[in-house]
Amino acid sequence: MSGTYLGMPSFPRAAAEATRDSTLRGNLRHATHTIRDKRARAVAELADWPRLRSAAAAIKDRTLRHLDHYLVQVEAAVTAAGGTVHWAADAAEANRIVTALVRATGETEVLKVKSMTTQEIELNEALGRAGITACETDLAELIVQLGEDRPSHILVPAIHRNRAEIRDIFRARMADWGRPAPDGLTDRPAELAEAARLHLREKFLRAKVAISGANFMVAETGTLVVVESEGNGRMCLTLPETLISVVGIEKVVPTWRDLGVFLQLLPRSATAERMNPYTSMWTGTGMGAGTGTGTGPGTGAGTGAGARTRAGDGDGPRIFHLVLLDNGRTDTLADTVGRQALRCIRCSACLNVCPVYERAGGHAYGSPYPGPIGAILTPQLRGTDSELDASLPFASSLCGACYEVCPVAIDIPEVLVHLRERVAEGGAVTRGGRKAVIRPARGHAAERAAMRAARWTLDHPAALRTAQRVACRTRRLHPRRLPGPGRAWTDTRALPEVPAKSFRDWWARTRGQGRPG
Repeated sequence: MSGTYLGMPSFPRAAAEATRDSTLRGNLRHATHTIRDKRARAVAELADWPRLRSAAAAIKDRTLRHLDHYLVQVEAAVTAAGGTVHWAADAAEANRIVTALVRATGETEVLKVKSMTTQEIELNEALGRAGITACETDLAELIVQLGEDRPSHILVPAIHRNRAEIRDIFRARMADWGRPAPDGLTDRPAELAEAARLHLREKFLRAKVAISGANFMVAETGTLVVVESEGNGRMCLTLPETLISVVGIEKVVPTWRDLGVFLQLLPRSATAERMNPYTSMWTGTGMGAGTGTGTGPGTGAGTGAGARTRAGDGDGPRIFHLVLLDNGRTDTLADTVGRQALRCIRCSACLNVCPVYERAGGHAYGSPYPGPIGAILTPQLRGTDSELDASLPFASSLCGACYEVCPVAIDIPEVLVHLRERVAEGGAVTRGGRKAVIRPARGHAAERAAMRAARWTLDHPAALRTAQRVACRTRRLHPRRLPGPGRAWTDTRALPEVPAKSFRDWWARTRGQGRPG
């Protein structure tokens, strides 16, 4: 499987294929149910969770309203701390900047901290075309890279793989990227983690350049923050001489006090932990105040970093570059309904409760952002000019579970309906250099006609009563699938069974002749 999303089919076609894979569905069901159950218990520990959630949404909204101010503040603070700030309008510009920065070091291999932003711009592929190898260090991202696969989950990119598949990938591909897998490797989690640790340790010790994203940027000091569970990020952020961080402009928070709100919300929503095992923070060159416990069986340092105090003590990069990425975020900000997607802190809680994601998996979304958040974020960042992106707002049952678990209160169903309207009313796709109406718009024309017919029927009680009686008396003749435009709806759904008697007739027989109240 290719690492790029170029040319992927629309969501309905990709999902139809994915749902036939019983192994995939089993892997997803087990993983998502486990994560969401643990998250529910962790969140229940905080009596003030609803207030924290409201506070986080308010902070994000206030920051987005004044984003220009806070970004200038970030630039000034990072520059004063010895870093260099670059501005990238789109993915192509960001890739050119990063490629040039790596080439300037003379290195042909870089280490990567897990980063959704670099997945979004397909940085690894861009570096590869320039002769630079980008090595993923997050365990799940390593699995995906060795398997020539694509991430399928925001938090657990290899969630679609089981232990046996991971063992086979390590055995077959580790040697192509460095230290081979140990002889006799089994699918025991401890052995798989140890194999990854040994493979990565050699890369950590020789690396000169690392590339990261950031979970947050603190405007008042220019401090960047990465939270993780394994320690690989800590190794990448402290050992290489040059660090390049590619960060979406929406990741800024105004103050350290604001940051404290999100550091309570993110771990519980993402990994069901009270705090992340590793929370690394750096300001310019040399590491600032990084903290982490390192108590888990991570694949990074494995010894814990303790408290890091100051730049200049030998910790951290000598050269630091911050690439601030727009890539559609400014356009999203201009949409008063859709802009709430920019609150997202990439916790993935919405994926773990989504019935559509659980059955279709992440690859069907054709984006590094799968699940409910991807269904609203991707079409806004990339537009709805392709059949794939135009189909994503329809990749939802609108059950609302995603909104209930979102730690920053993004009303995903509201944005989905908003984007569906945009697609139905104005979407177009380029095919062979010519503009054509996208498929969802045709379905909506039929839907509008059906709604007009239903409105007329409901406005005429006698017609409604006649239609109900006819439907009841002919119910044995009803087809199992709808004809015409309705056929697609019944491809994956059963038509409701019509009762022998309508509710109105039942009411008249049991309660007298009055109308049902």
